[in-house]
Amino acid sequence: MVSGNLFHFRKNSWPPEEYITRTTLQLFDFESAAPPEQALRRKLNSHASILKEFSITFTEAIKMVRLGIRLWHYIREEASQGRKAPIDPFTRESCKPSATQGVPLGGMGSGSISRGFRGEFRHFQILPGTCETSPVMANQFSIFISRDGGNKKYASVLAPGQHEGLGKSTDHGISSWGWNLNGQHSTYHALFPRAWTIYDGEPDPELKISCRQISPFIPNNYRESSLPTAVFVYTLVNTGKERAKVSLLFTWANSIGGISHLSGNHVNEPFIGEDGVSGVLLHHKTAKNNPPVTYAIAACETQNVSVSVLPCFGLNEGSGVTAKNMWATMVQDGQFDRENYNKGPSMPSSPGETHCAAVSATAWVEPHGKCTVAFSVAWSSPKIKFCKGKSYNRRYTKYYGTSKMAAKDLVHDSLTNYMLWEEEIEKWQNPVLRDDGLPEWYKFTLFNELYFLVAGGTVWIDSDSPAENSSGIKSIIADSTKSNKTEASVVHRTALNGSDTSADDPSRSASEEEGEESDTFENCAVNSNSAGPTNNDDHDDVGRFLYLEGVEYIMWCTYDVHFYASFALLELFPQIELSIQRDFARAVLSEDTRKVKFLAEGNSGIRKVKGAVPHDLGMHDPWHEMNAYNIHDTSRWKDLNPKFVLQVYRDFAATGNLSFAAQVYPAVCAAIDYMDQFDRDNDGLIENDGFPDQTYDTWTVHGVSAYCGSLWLAALQAAAAMALQLGDQSFADKCTHKFVKGKAVFEEKLWNGEYFNYDSGSSGNSKSIQADQLAGQWYTAASGLPDLFSGEKISSALQKIYDFNVMKVRGGRMGAVNGMHPNGKVDETCMQSREIWTGVTYGAAATMIHAGMKEQAFATAEGIFTAGWSEEGFGYAFQTPEGWTMDGHFRSLIYMRPLSIWGMQWALSTSKTILKPPQIHLMDRTPHVVNSSHNEAGVKKIATKAKCFGNAVFHCSC
Repeated sequence: MVSGNLFHFRKNSWPPEEYITRTTLQLFDFESAAPPEQALRRKLNSHASILKEFSITFTEAIKMVRLGIRLWHYIREEASQGRKAPIDPFTRESCKPSATQGVPLGGMGSGSISRGFRGEFRHFQILPGTCETSPVMANQFSIFISRDGGNKKYASVLAPGQHEGLGKSTDHGISSWGWNLNGQHSTYHALFPRAWTIYDGEPDPELKISCRQISPFIPNNYRESSLPTAVFVYTLVNTGKERAKVSLLFTWANSIGGISHLSGNHVNEPFIGEDGVSGVLLHHKTAKNNPPVTYAIAACETQNVSVSVLPCFGLNEGSGVTAKNMWATMVQDGQFDRENYNKGPSMPSSPGETHCAAVSATAWVEPHGKCTVAFSVAWSSPKIKFCKGKSYNRRYTKYYGTSKMAAKDLVHDSLTNYMLWEEEIEKWQNPVLRDDGLPEWYKFTLFNELYFLVAGGTVWIDSDSPAENSSGIKSIIADSTKSNKTEASVVHRTALNGSDTSADDPSRSASEEEGEESDTFENCAVNSNSAGPTNNDDHDDVGRFLYLEGVEYIMWCTYDVHFYASFALLELFPQIELSIQRDFARAVLSEDTRKVKFLAEGNSGIRKVKGAVPHDLGMHDPWHEMNAYNIHDTSRWKDLNPKFVLQVYRDFAATGNLSFAAQVYPAVCAAIDYMDQFDRDNDGLIENDGFPDQTYDTWTVHGVSAYCGSLWLAALQAAAAMALQLGDQSFADKCTHKFVKGKAVFEEKLWNGEYFNYDSGSSGNSKSIQADQLAGQWYTAASGLPDLFSGEKISSALQKIYDFNVMKVRGGRMGAVNGMHPNGKVDETCMQSREIWTGVTYGAAATMIHAGMKEQAFATAEGIFTAGWSEEGFGYAFQTPEGWTMDGHFRSLIYMRPLSIWGMQWALSTSKTILKPPQIHLMDRTPHVVNSSHNEAGVKKIATKAKCFGNAVFHCSC
């Protein structure tokens, strides 16, 4: 896949004229039919190589042998219970990953389907946590063209025939179709959430075709963005002298990926809807008692476009109508019998039999004329069911209900509203696309990295939906006894008033305290009979949102990684970001005392420790059984709690949402206090414990570390600022005192005159240059807080990272390697120290932007584009991995962390912070308000409101 010039040649732009003739572009210059100037581009006949996965070295294997044995036994144990382990390096997909991915279909949280750049539908994630990677080759668009009274005909699937799914024993029919497209004159253009495929004279030299794929991903639109649907708009331009009859065909298998189509009892049903929308419903009965799924495929009939359907055809020779019969009918007639609409539901499929459906749209295109034909696909799976029994209604059911017929309404609305979607998408994207100060590659990579919010295994539930617990499993997040409720109430009062009022007023009853507690977080210590997560702010009710760490690491909302990815949600869907933070705030104040064996060390501990931020929200029973990750005991990790405090403050500063701040503030205090145990010498600074106790979970840390230490200092400063804005002077003083002491120790132990050492230990890599050493400074700058260190130190450290971690790795064409020795050799202490992490590279670039080093920032991030996204790269477009080695071998495709490119956009924008925090002067032990009218007004407003809260803090209406 990688050409010889990858590391020697860099293009500044990818103009469409290099892929499509200027004449063809001009023909499509109306109604968004032409691809934008800024887009990722590929020819359909491009080679899609098999991707190469990383492998560990012999030395690394020896170090990890005990972990590997324990992990293998754990995976087998989970499988015996009918469950998947969150991490399984021993099982490989039968379909090897290749450089074929494109823009996925649909909105967020209702299941997703990816579509490769050559047109194949693959990576079905309809069921939560399950990804069926193989393409379903019966799902295709095809075209049939007749000219000159039928003497000149063309028939072809609109995808090149060189697919891995063709010519195999499982074809049973579709090999008889016309796989005639070469793809040499056809190109794919991607700018998420849209994609364009231009067929420049293929298969008919005198017909130009544009297929525009549109999904409802619209920032700040929490309704449309939840819809499981997509639209395909075909624009046909006849450049010939003859009138052309053109029929477009959309075929779809009754399948949710893999071999699900063979399980039997699937039914297809034709329908005629309103406004000319007609098609077929495909009712899929899922296996293993999973909730059913209904697809709808449809086209819109207009004055010039007629729509016909074939409700059911099969891929086996014994089918009533075979794929071969269907194709022959289209070649002969270009349409199906109108009587098919009256056939009603088909007979259920038998096990081993495949039911497919087809929708045809036929139009006459006059010489030098134009015509538009629109198709849509939607999938309705109203309930999601997690492995341990709980079920929830998906977010879109708030608007479409839970009927299986909702798919019919979804395709209707998508076909009648897609132009409005496009208006909103263009209004959102145009300011970035028209910014001449931004590199071309950055513009489209910024938007295309958002693919993960659709294809990354997202779940979005309606907070009002019933949560069923069919298995009777208890949710043991916390002990909901009276004493815990009283303690939670005390935490709130202490945090907001600086003292424990219950101690001053012993006459206060337990019932009063319980009432106050319910006013705050509706049982921060979640009741064991709880039906599920709830939302207290009806005006901000956006339901509950989950997204996977990656399709290979199946854990919901992995928090150490969300730290990087969350900028995208905060920028585009801030209410979802606040909802996730509320979930973690609840989790901080909860515990789960069930025993868990940790696989790296072989020791045991409890699943969730009170005061510790969980690694994730779980896997098989999210929100109720957290910490699916069990490699290490994450209650001893040093980055999770500081990351929680930093994200909460950043979100508070960005949104100005005082109710949110007051809700999560007790958890902020608890998270800070929990970390006291790791400051063993009382110098204000936490120490790492000689094992990988942070997000780099194979990279051991000794003593004070640049990564965790900078996060801790930043968290102390953020917590102090938040405390002041909520009127808690006592806690602000406590955090400030720790910050002043800890900062001096941090610089004394780690600053070497050029950068901060990896850690304060004496190991062979203690003086390594870590790309992520200023993670705390990144968030400090992003939140509008004063810098942690002097400008000279920040600039020096970032320049060192750029000169060594970036530029000494293939000339800066690959991103920033995690660890680099000061002698210019890559730190090969472990697999993670020698990897280039995509999300960390974007994060380092964002930090550079905040520090005024834009040139270095874009050069750093461009390495990720060049190696990962460009046509000359390794083929990771729309499946950006966690990281890769210097030879381009990936680890963990389709990963959450690369969303941190939105941290760059956050840094590039003018001030994102609504609140201007009080600054902490390093020479003082007590914080004070900055003497400026802007800051003073902002802080005064917050402080005044905080005083009104009293004990019923969350119901203040002033």
